[in-house]
Amino acid sequence: MGVEDHSESKVKPSVVLTGSAKESYGPSIGGVDIGVSQNAFLFRVALPSIRNDQSNLKCEIQSNGRVVIQGMITQGTGVLEGLSSECEMRVEKFCTPGPFTISFTLPGSVDPRLFSPKFRPDGILEVVVMKSRRPGDPVDAWVPPS
Repeated sequence: MGVEDHSESKVKPSVVLTGSAKESYGPSIGGVDIGVSQNAFLFRVALPSIRNDQSNLKCEIQSNGRVVIQGMITQGTGVLEGLSSECEMRVEKFCTPGPFTISFTLPGSVDPRLFSPKFRPDGILEVVVMKSRRPGDPVDAWVPPS
């Protein structure tokens, strides 16, 4: 048996950041990891300081593998918990408030109807999307044990 060389199988996405995501000086927003299996792609996107309930987070996946994530960073100058007045931040390490876009392309075509997103409490958007099938591709089947 030969040794497989996985060095070429590393996927290095070209990630484009716009808006508040591009202006981040603190925890990195828009870091992307991509995993590949026989039938699907998994990608994880770092979205620190994003709150799912206030960010209007939207993830669009196109059949050519193009992924566009949009949202709104709502944190910044404002009323801090326990205080009754607004505070002007003097040192800003987090993303500035405003809209953002993160876009990248998966290393193959997908079926955009077959994806499963999960926004984890640690600020990671994790998505599994199935690869597209062409006529004649083998179909996975579950066979009950004998």
